[in-house]
Amino acid sequence: MDTASSAGHGNNSAPPSARHRRKVATAAALASAVEWYDYFVFGIAAALVLGDSFFPSGSEAAGVLAAFATFAVGFLARPIGGVIAGQLGDRRGRKPMLVLALTLMGLATTGIGLLPSYASIGIAAPILLVILRVLQGIAVGAQWGGAMLMATEYAPEGKRGLYGSLVQLGVPIGVITANSVFLAAGALTDDRAFGTWGWRIPFFVGVLVLLLARYIHTRVEETPEFKAAERELAAEEKAADAQRSPLGTILRHHLGTVLLAGGSFAVNTATFYILITGVLDYATRSLHMQRTSVLLVSLLVSLTQLALIPAAAALSDRIGRLRVYAAGAVGLLLWAIPMFLLIDTASLAWLGVGTFVGSCFLSIMYGPQAALFAELFTAEMRYTGASLGYQISAILGGGLAPFVMVLLLEATGTSMSVSAYIIALAVLALASIWLLARRAAPATGSGGRGSQGKSRR
Repeated sequence: MDTASSAGHGNNSAPPSARHRRKVATAAALASAVEWYDYFVFGIAAALVLGDSFFPSGSEAAGVLAAFATFAVGFLARPIGGVIAGQLGDRRGRKPMLVLALTLMGLATTGIGLLPSYASIGIAAPILLVILRVLQGIAVGAQWGGAMLMATEYAPEGKRGLYGSLVQLGVPIGVITANSVFLAAGALTDDRAFGTWGWRIPFFVGVLVLLLARYIHTRVEETPEFKAAERELAAEEKAADAQRSPLGTILRHHLGTVLLAGGSFAVNTATFYILITGVLDYATRSLHMQRTSVLLVSLLVSLTQLALIPAAAALSDRIGRLRVYAAGAVGLLLWAIPMFLLIDTASLAWLGVGTFVGSCFLSIMYGPQAALFAELFTAEMRYTGASLGYQISAILGGGLAPFVMVLLLEATGTSMSVSAYIIALAVLALASIWLLARRAAPATGSGGRGSQGKSRR
């Protein structure tokens, strides 16, 4: 069985104070927010301007496909970041990898903002854009596990889900901030200026990420659970298992759990990126809706997630992770068709209703996901295992979702094909959740012991 008990906060040191727990959780949430902001600005720019600036062609759809393909490259790179940071994070600590990820993301995002267009430097422009996007992908792949574990491994008894959700809030905060900055950039420029240099303004905010990296490096301590696991491994350093890499252990003994974790979350990442990037392109290019209005709807919908994500996480602390998680997947399956029927009306009001209900189901899944993934693995392999599961879901769902959406719309001429795509991933999610529940049952019995007190799976 892949799930197992892990070290607690350590037997040889006093538990962290409530004030210190809050400081670490806040720092982890901010790290997640700024990292996702940097990642999302690329998706918005891909839907609006990157096709024209870096991939000029005779076909508008071809330019958008090329921009979304570059967007997807970042997702293909995310497992690389997860593996590298997981290996080092499980051996050297959560904090150093989080600082490194933030630094890499800040530099890559600022670099995109400074990158000359195709008209200025020719083919070098898209090549450099792809390279910088790969670096963004590596950074976010490394970041998620570090921020998530900084929060959950500092969580007090019975509140791992709630603390983990603080990191998950980085996603809607990142979306809200990215949309807000793009709205401001659009308001300050006309269409010509926005297409030339206005879109670059949101990328310069990446410089602030470097300041946060410095703060975490100097003011935040390593997690108690990692310190405890580190002491245990040091005491057993002559044993064969202590010489094995976390990645090797995962691949030999826990690969099934990693794949099921990825399969369970793919529908969430796919639907999320369809809503924040695919629908932005579809609504402005195919439905001829105004860019500013669609961005504003996306911003307002994301605001609701700030309340829903921690509420779902807190509920999972009470009734179990998988129950809440599965409810969100069922909701996405049932809402996939009505959502696009509402979007197709080209009405801002119905667009808001369709995406709002969809985002509610996303929040229900996303709230408990950090704690769920953390509890699937023991402390000495948790960074690697949880990161791999999450980044596999990003490839299966998020990275290719906007690209697949454009292909489906071009091939079929109907948004119902996109609904079918979401439904297929929801079925995969429910099957994966069912298998995870079956794996957990023999090990935990009717309640069992998880990685922090009672298992909430």
